[in-house]
Amino acid sequence: MSELREALATFDSDPGVGAMVLTGSEKAFAAGADIAEMQPLTFQSCYSQQFLGNWDAISRITKPVIAAVNGYALGGGCEVAMVCDIIYAGEKAQFGQPEIALGTLPGGGGHSETHQSHREEPRHGDDRHRREDVGSRGTLARTNQQGLPTESLVDEAIQLGERISGFSKIAVAMCKEAVNAAEQLPLNEGLKYEKKLFYSSFATDDRREGMTAFLEKRTPQWADC
Repeated sequence: MSELREALATFDSDPGVGAMVLTGSEKAFAAGADIAEMQPLTFQSCYSQQFLGNWDAISRITKPVIAAVNGYALGGGCEVAMVCDIIYAGEKAQFGQPEIALGTLPGGGGHSETHQSHREEPRHGDDRHRREDVGSRGTLARTNQQGLPTESLVDEAIQLGERISGFSKIAVAMCKEAVNAAEQLPLNEGLKYEKKLFYSSFATDDRREGMTAFLEKRTPQWADC
């Protein structure tokens, strides 16, 4: 992210550049952060070192930045796309915020940018959305123009509730708080609030357990709170 920030800043200051295109490979735009690098972080290190400062720097680029997304754009990679001014999504593009499965929450705009642009549903799950979903879902999670079949509506809702119940309770509560704040605050203030919640999650046992379990390829054992 530091290299990306520096490259964009260089092009931003170049009078010969009018706009920038940011892309990855055909398989992935950006598959998210290195969990092994994040796992040992603490609230103190996140806050004092401004772990998410690079996202802020990208948002301050004065020239238009266009994200050309192929394949996966997950977690921090999804937020990199969202902080760009325009997203062009390929037919195989998949967007997702799986942080909840790690005992934490999106911190680089996954709630505030989503609410402002209605690009994706609130982050109480770790679903991945394909290109055709982006920009069409708003706050509706599982629907289409005709709605869900009546006979399966309640079952679908129960399945979602059960899936949410399988995540860390403190992380889910933080996600809901971030979504609610995004509805009430201006974008810049919502981004600051979301970032503070993200940093705060690094003080919880569940965040540590979630990332450790991911690295050890096992199911996390969440605290009973």
